[in-house]
Amino acid sequence: MKNSLHHIISASQFKKSDVFRYIANARRFRTESAESSVSTRFQGKTVVNMFYEPSTRTNCSFQAAAHKLGCNVISLTEAASSSKKGESLEDTIRTLGCYAEAIVLRHPERGAAHRAAKASRIPIINAGDGNGEHPTQALLDVYTIYEELAAFGLNIDSPLTEITVCFVGDLKNSRTVHSLVYLLGLLANVRFIFLSPKSLEIPQMLADIQIANGHQVLINTMSLDEALPLCDVLYMTRIQKERFATEFEYETVMANRRDYSIDGERMERAKQQMIVMHPLPRLDEIAEEVDKDPRAAYFRQVENGLYMRMAILEQLLEIHASIYVDNPMHANSSSSLSGEQHNT
Repeated sequence: MKNSLHHIISASQFKKSDVFRYIANARRFRTESAESSVSTRFQGKTVVNMFYEPSTRTNCSFQAAAHKLGCNVISLTEAASSSKKGESLEDTIRTLGCYAEAIVLRHPERGAAHRAAKASRIPIINAGDGNGEHPTQALLDVYTIYEELAAFGLNIDSPLTEITVCFVGDLKNSRTVHSLVYLLGLLANVRFIFLSPKSLEIPQMLADIQIANGHQVLINTMSLDEALPLCDVLYMTRIQKERFATEFEYETVMANRRDYSIDGERMERAKQQMIVMHPLPRLDEIAEEVDKDPRAAYFRQVENGLYMRMAILEQLLEIHASIYVDNPMHANSSSSLSGEQHNT
């Protein structure tokens, strides 16, 4: 293993082998958690959750994951930080690095996690940067897809397996979708179907990457009703009001919300061996009646986030600990941002 710090900033830093290693470790933590509630493995280590935007699932799952690994947790919001006094993100990160072994960062600015990593002497985990990426959500989503489709006899690790994944909603601003599309392109033979309002289409660059990788990409070439019978995975997203410049623009898009939502009646068109996912929170794009459908995987998806984030913290804390053992002076200098995932 290289003697350098590592961060989780973008899905593009992973190789296929990295992702399946994370899946294997998440599965191990699921088994271990059923047998024991708390580990003492990383007792005395501290993880800081620095969230400049509201969060329920990401924030709480990282806190729970850290506690289950035996870590202390410091949870901080922008309102309680010195950023309100004008402190730069870089100075905040340098300060928090004096108290902890890892920082989980959510920030409204695209690229903020990369900036933080350049300034940090401890690992930075990107928990969402504006409309950029959300790589840890993508990892738990891939874990969910792996487990759920395996129950149907589909192995996404096999080059012979072909799956259709349909993404619906705000695909322009969904950082979760941006990261997940990249990871899925690494792992399986995928047909991507993207359905969204015209103003919220998937960034063309992401579509072009998958086309170049040999995957079929269909952007608004059919309706949701036409796509449903084809889907192995239906990935719903909400229309993100906070990303619109004006209320009028948001309401204009929402006028056609029925085109990008599902209910019990619409689910009748879908295959029985299909799963519905959503990064949450949802608005009305998934009717509550769908929750009773066994194909609704979004709350199982939430639970999987705990085990995947335990796997993520385990790897980064082990890397950080090895740096202190191998070269204690390294911890006193700024780290360089690596583009490769290191094996542990």
